[in-house]
Amino acid sequence: MCIKHAPSNLRKSFQNVEKDLFKWFPGHMGKGLKQMQTKLRTVDCIIEVHDARIPLSGRNTDFKYKVSGIKPHILVMNKVDQIDPKFIPPITKKLQNECSNVVFTNCKNQKCKGVRSIFPLMQKLIDESNRYNRANEEDCCVMIIGIPNVGKSSLINALRNKFLRKGNAAPVGPVPGITRSVMNKIKICDKPLIYMLDTPGILTPNINDAETGLKLALCATIQDHFVGEDIIADYLLYWLNKQGVYSYKEVFQLQEHTDNILEVLTKICANKNKMLKIKDATNNSYVLKPNFVEAAAYMIQSFRNGSLGRLMLDEDIIEQK
Repeated sequence: MCIKHAPSNLRKSFQNVEKDLFKWFPGHMGKGLKQMQTKLRTVDCIIEVHDARIPLSGRNTDFKYKVSGIKPHILVMNKVDQIDPKFIPPITKKLQNECSNVVFTNCKNQKCKGVRSIFPLMQKLIDESNRYNRANEEDCCVMIIGIPNVGKSSLINALRNKFLRKGNAAPVGPVPGITRSVMNKIKICDKPLIYMLDTPGILTPNINDAETGLKLALCATIQDHFVGEDIIADYLLYWLNKQGVYSYKEVFQLQEHTDNILEVLTKICANKNKMLKIKDATNNSYVLKPNFVEAAAYMIQSFRNGSLGRLMLDEDIIEQK
């Protein structure tokens, strides 16, 4: 049950991490952004993919000025199956000032209406645009951009599977950083002839506040070990309590809600047998101790796989007028 007003004994802010932790911009990201800019002359349309659970947090504003620019632009909010549908209208309203073509998708579902709508929308935007130096080209080329691990490659594969009936051409994985460079053209359709360019996930070089960085980490756009599983899990607990979402009590078999992450992790260790076997040097025997890292990873995964419910982390931002 969701109770919007959290008890007074719960944290009002999260102060367990410094924002400097998120000054993380690997070399391949800077290189990838430059490659994307050099490819713009060969592109007819830009499709930006983002995670619907963080529709505002963490979007790379550099794209607007350095990549999308004058090209037709479609903003895809992927993983829509993981948020409450009631958030779709306010998210759309919030985003339409910067992009009038907002599409919600679940790229893992071939029957998703959002995925099916992208192709005709893309064709319409290209037909209505001035293709500049590509006006005489028979093929169309679309560049897929976005931050890491939001489903860019999955979208390419979904469209390719639908129109060419062929297997995956773009590599995908559960952690960010699978695509490292702008790849060669990937054909997704013969008639009309359309290619797509997969690109590396590019985070903004400077994440302005720690909470945005933690939301990005919780949605797996930053690798867990860069932040720390314990910190991400603690932020998740803070966010759930702040929003009055107490589904974690049942999922982790707790008697009542708590603000103490160690209580949650200890309970997970006991219930899921996540223990460390450590040698006691004093008597040359082994003792079992809770494996808090594995427990934190389990807690984080419970959010990512939807066990805690269909949650949208930017709810407080969306509700702002």
